[in-house]
Amino acid sequence: MVILWYGLVPMIGALVRRYKWYLFRQRFNELRLRPILDYNRYWQQGKIVTEGERSGTASNTFRFVGGFESVTDGQTLWIRGEDLTVPVSLKNAQTYLLPMQKNEDTAEMFDPGNETPEKIKWERVSSLTEGARVFVGGLLAYLDGRWSFVSTKENPLIVIFFDGPDQALASMVIKAGRHSSDYWNPITPYSLILGALCQILTAATFISRPAFRLTVIVSFIALFVPLYPIIPPGLLFTVIHRRLTWRSRLLRIYADLALLPMCYLTPTEDKGPRRNKVPLRENCLLPGGELYGFVRRTDLPPLAQGGHIPLLLPEFAKAKTGDSWLIFGSLHSGEELPCQSQDPFATFGILPDRPQTLSKRYLTNAYILEVLAWLVLLAGTGLNIFFLSIVLSLL
Repeated sequence: MVILWYGLVPMIGALVRRYKWYLFRQRFNELRLRPILDYNRYWQQGKIVTEGERSGTASNTFRFVGGFESVTDGQTLWIRGEDLTVPVSLKNAQTYLLPMQKNEDTAEMFDPGNETPEKIKWERVSSLTEGARVFVGGLLAYLDGRWSFVSTKENPLIVIFFDGPDQALASMVIKAGRHSSDYWNPITPYSLILGALCQILTAATFISRPAFRLTVIVSFIALFVPLYPIIPPGLLFTVIHRRLTWRSRLLRIYADLALLPMCYLTPTEDKGPRRNKVPLRENCLLPGGELYGFVRRTDLPPLAQGGHIPLLLPEFAKAKTGDSWLIFGSLHSGEELPCQSQDPFATFGILPDRPQTLSKRYLTNAYILEVLAWLVLLAGTGLNIFFLSIVLSLL
């Protein structure tokens, strides 16, 4: 019963929760590759007259960023951009509220903090502050005599309310979509209550039978298993566990940040003479037609050392001996280094060479730390159970 209700069921809930946030991050990365909806693209949709073309294909999938204006009809959100105001149908849309960004500098957004994104219902949207930044990505369809963002089963709509610069949204989504503790999820409270009731029922059944005294003691010990991690001396192990899980989450964030530019520059098969060297396409066209890519440098340029080009990973993520640096951004003829793209979601910054290998190394270390963290927590819980069993056996 202890293993089932206190362990397996919450961990199943944790896996389900982690998978849902994985889908969230994956869907956001897909939408980053879609065109940005502007005035021209919006009114070009008005030229579509056949119902088959209106039904919504990948060519009708856009992304849009603007300020929250109002909510009408109870479920229609209006977002105001620079030259366009777009209606968004919140019915069946996945709506999220990101934690407030304390630092607008993308290069310094490495601390994951303790806050997590909140998935909100569309009824709560009207209570948000007017002018809040909103990202919406999904299908643009003809609905009630106008073109609106709508959500379908094949093309789910994502709406994200956030605070901070548009250029930092991709990093904010990565950071917010990684949780420090998936054990505590919506299933966990009910599972713990059911586990406690099973232990109470077992103890109540055998308490009047002296021959089953050991069963009653074991049930009593098992009843308080969820509390053992916060009771000394096991509390020290819990502190270590929390530190290790925090570090594991941080490494998973680093792994995602290392892959930020990869959605544009699709890796090709490794044919290089050096092992683990993964060549990338050096440039490509963004959805808006802008040339995007990277340049290699053996040393960091003065602009990077002065902070004008951000490091996408912490400074300790240095290139290995013999490797170079990759500087990602918009490429212009006559310019030696890339610059910030007009597309706010196109990654601008510096990574060590072989970012995919670096990402795999971060993920491997993250999983090792996560396993170690749980072993430490179980050791602390076992220590408290050992001391409590000694005390109860003397009674």
